Amino acid sequence: DPGDLAWNKLSSLNPLSFSSLPALIKLDLTSNRLSYLPVSGLHGLTHLKLAGNEDLQELLPAESLPKLRVMELPYAFQCCAFVSCEKHSSPWDRDNNNNGKDDFGRREGILSNQEDHEDFLLDFDDEPKSHHTVQCSPSPGPFRPCHHLFGSWLIRVGVWVIATLSLVCNTLVMVSIFLSPSFLSPVKLLIGLLALVNSLMGLWSATLATVDALTFGSFGRYGARWESSTGCKLTGFVSIFASETSIFLLTVAALERGLSVRRGKAAEGKTSTGTLRLVAALCFLLGLAITLLPLLGDYGVSSICLPMPYEEPSSLGFMVALVLVNSLCYLIMTVTYARLYCSLEKGEPDSLWDCSMIRHVAWLLFTNCLLYFPVAFLSFSSLLKLPSVGPEVVKSVLLVVVPLPACLNPLLYVLFNPHFREDLGLLHRRTRGALHLSRPRRLSLVSLNSEDAEKQSCDSTQALVTFGVSEEEEESRGAGQQPSAEAHHPPVAFIPCR
Repeated sequence: DPGDLAWNKLSSLNPLSFSSLPALIKLDLTSNRLSYLPVSGLHGLTHLKLAGNEDLQELLPAESLPKLRVMELPYAFQCCAFVSCEKHSSPWDRDNNNNGKDDFGRREGILSNQEDHEDFLLDFDDEPKSHHTVQCSPSPGPFRPCHHLFGSWLIRVGVWVIATLSLVCNTLVMVSIFLSPSFLSPVKLLIGLLALVNSLMGLWSATLATVDALTFGSFGRYGARWESSTGCKLTGFVSIFASETSIFLLTVAALERGLSVRRGKAAEGKTSTGTLRLVAALCFLLGLAITLLPLLGDYGVSSICLPMPYEEPSSLGFMVALVLVNSLCYLIMTVTYARLYCSLEKGEPDSLWDCSMIRHVAWLLFTNCLLYFPVAFLSFSSLLKLPSVGPEVVKSVLLVVVPLPACLNPLLYVLFNPHFREDLGLLHRRTRGALHLSRPRRLSLVSLNSEDAEKQSCDSTQALVTFGVSEEEEESRGAGQQPSAEAHHPPVAFIPCR
């Protein structure tokens, strides 16, 4: 068969390779290394197989392949040029031959019923004016859209708001905790690390929002390059790492609060910060290990840069294990805080610090656990293939609900925790004091370089007089006399000189 060139390790083709074969109707170039397909002479082609050519990321010109009816392409975005005329209503719609099946079922249907499709298409050759149905695999869908990365303006605005609030509020929390001169307690260290991890999740949302804005209305043209790019892989890696590490850090924070209340007020001083830092480092390493596992398995990548497992036992086992581990962490946090509040009923907390930080970690636990329920439900629903859960719902949850804790966690600390205002006030006073200390030094250097020696002498004499008057004031206060109004001089100018 002159059209069967599969598995030949072809890396390039001559632009006129098929120009002398106008009668060619079937062409199989599966699993080669092509980055370009010459279309000269392929105007009569009806069947085309290009699956496995990962370097072939360019869109095929539909006008040069008018009779093409059955296609297997490397990327779903390349099908947009051939099926867009059948999908005007929404980028979420599936093509007319889907019959309720998902992308994998559609692909299997094409492969299993290939002979029926060929006979069907040959019958249409006798009626060139009839409407031909285009069968393309893998077909576009919510996770591989043709026009917009985000399917609606509601999701688009929500992602922008979450990304902005997450980056701004987490930065404020990290500044108030790590740069403030106040004591860095173990729980504050965990909250600061949680803000660092949450900012990474905000960075993921901001990256996707930027890509959606740059490719607005024509995402299918750049989708293949975006999915296979290093930036997309790194973005997905950061997202999974941030999501898992935040759960582990929150678990450690709940356990630390429970132990501190159980051991009493002395626990705040006796708790080793070094030990807690070691535990936090283990949380980061565990999150990194879990994030690396999908890279070693048979996983695909979607347009939102999250791994999409194929229907294989190893991939399904990883997803089930991940959901169970996260559920176990939330169960540990819930049990810990239930016992903590039971112990608090027997007596008041030892200090205001315990009260505020215990309440804050409780709010974190409540919001994160509440937002994790739909994620866990959709995960099990997708594994069980429940028909009520469509890919549109799953994508909306991944874009809005999953990064929402990264936005709410710092907001709870900024708006309701008194330690944030105290730490920010201390940082402001220290910064303002440093500016006041540096300003007289700069003025003194300028005055030393001045040629007005007499004015310097006058100022020195005035300073001595002022100090003398100040001493007289102290003596008069010691004798119970009120200082006169003429003896008052602002001491600010002389404090930096001491």
